[in-house]
Amino acid sequence: MIDIGSEIKELRKSNNMTLKDLSEKTGLSIGFLSQFERGLSTIAVDSLELIAKALNIELSHFILKPKTKKEYILKSFEQEVYEVINNKFVHYNLSNNLNKKTFLPRKINILPMGKDENITEYSHKGEEFIYVLEGTLTLFLDSKRYDLYPGDSAHYNSKKMHNWANYTSKMVKLIVVSTPNHFSESEVIQENE
Repeated sequence: MIDIGSEIKELRKSNNMTLKDLSEKTGLSIGFLSQFERGLSTIAVDSLELIAKALNIELSHFILKPKTKKEYILKSFEQEVYEVINNKFVHYNLSNNLNKKTFLPRKINILPMGKDENITEYSHKGEEFIYVLEGTLTLFLDSKRYDLYPGDSAHYNSKKMHNWANYTSKMVKLIVVSTPNHFSESEVIQENE
């Protein structure tokens, strides 16, 4: 967080913004922003998204790709964001050495979105299993809408048209296990053939 905080300070200054300016644009207090820039506090993803918007950069600018590790165990404090999609879907890999694995386990946090936000269903090869940890997930599957609550799950062929949404005011967290694993060496070889 120290690195991100100091980077935000540099970006803020390069945009000729004071802490007060950034506070007004984000709704975050000057005191909190000052502490974060100095590495004295942590930040939630949705607050980091507010700062990114105020600085006119993508949230993914602050996120690092995970490093390849040799261990079989991934501790919760080692989980790193590997992808942010549309500033709404934050993906975490839940395994190390994904290049030799068949399926892809992830934790996905979905930030709130507007009820009028259009969700486009899509399909791809493979299958997906989802398990809702927190919040209310809206699953679109073959043009039908399903609301899934903590403890609910769904398992479907990914060739079916599908997508997810969060139409609530709170974060949705889910576990997703899917195939194919696009990090797998064998999958990369097949795609390149």
